[in-house]
Amino acid sequence: MPDTPHALRRPPMSIVVTGATGHLGRLVVEQLLEKVPAERITAVVRTPEKAADLAGRGVRIAVADYNAPETFDGLFAAGDRVLLISGNEFDKGRVQQHRVVIDAAEAAGVALLAYTSAPGSLTAALADDHRGTEEALLASGLPYTLLRNGWYHENYTEQLAPVLEHGAVVQAAGEGRISSASRADYAAAAVAVLTGEGHENRTYELGGDQAWGFAEFAAEVSRQTGKEIDYRPVSVEEYQGILAGAGLPGPLAAILAGVDASIEKGELVVDSGDLSRLTGRPTTPLADSVAAALEG
Repeated sequence: MPDTPHALRRPPMSIVVTGATGHLGRLVVEQLLEKVPAERITAVVRTPEKAADLAGRGVRIAVADYNAPETFDGLFAAGDRVLLISGNEFDKGRVQQHRVVIDAAEAAGVALLAYTSAPGSLTAALADDHRGTEEALLASGLPYTLLRNGWYHENYTEQLAPVLEHGAVVQAAGEGRISSASRADYAAAAVAVLTGEGHENRTYELGGDQAWGFAEFAAEVSRQTGKEIDYRPVSVEEYQGILAGAGLPGPLAAILAGVDASIEKGELVVDSGDLSRLTGRPTTPLADSVAAALEG
């Protein structure tokens, strides 16, 4: 373990972001840099080398791991605002991982702990860890904000290679619709909570302004590429087999196929308007994220 960066002298009342070099965490830190001085931002990472660019911009880097509770000792201070970004190690007991952060935040007396959860309407197995974490957070007595993030455009736009190769969008969601938004939209909501006032003990149901179905997604990809792209609905079992065949571990394939079953039931339609209200602007259209992915 290198000399622990979180032992260094620090300004009071940091905004602390866990998982800060992940897709969402990095966007949160970059958007925070537009609003607050870099020295007020602490990026919690497992691999400091991945955060070298953030350190170069003056962000304080703290090295800690959800799987090593002792690495969070002394990381938080009274008055900090903390964003706990849910872990992605589905096989490591995510509720216990998140509890490590909650316990450390409680011991330090942080001013607010915001958690990136899942929509309250989602019953798929994917939501189980989020509900368990929410229960632990509420039981802690900490001032909290639940950011119940809906689905990301990028869950689909970053997987366009097989769509273009096969000329088909293959999902097990039937005619179900999704209120997705871009990762940057969800990051902006987190930043609004971390830098704003009046968000204590609030739950926000976050989703895009426009719900869409996979036939529309296929049509949009077709429109932008000039290729004929169809939507091919399959059964949940078939989709799980396709995901496993593509190299996903069996349990993860089952979780993702289960999300499609929830989509078909309408569980990822979020019509609260909370996301655009928090960010103060309309959410990113799906077409814009398709265009960005095709340019990338």
